[in-house]
Amino acid sequence: MFILDLTYRDGALERLDAWLPEHYEYIDRQLAAGTFLMTGRKVPRTGGVILARGTDRAAIERLITEDPFHRERLADYTITEVQPTRSLIAQIDA
Repeated sequence: MFILDLTYRDGALERLDAWLPEHYEYIDRQLAAGTFLMTGRKVPRTGGVILARGTDRAAIERLITEDPFHRERLADYTITEVQPTRSLIAQIDA
């Protein structure tokens, strides 16, 4: 399982809204595929966080290149791999 932490680059907010529809399509595809389990904006609006299912870091790294926020250099991604050991969720297939 992975936590994807997006941080908007300086000056990105002015350009971000133009890419939101394509970004949401990307997010929706990954949610439908079961790769993303949760996404959301940071408060204040400095970036976002994605909880992603997977065991292959290289596959996750390739996947984020499809995000227009990454492609257009609007956000930097930090990827943290986690091994869940306890959860309120009944079962998580990592």
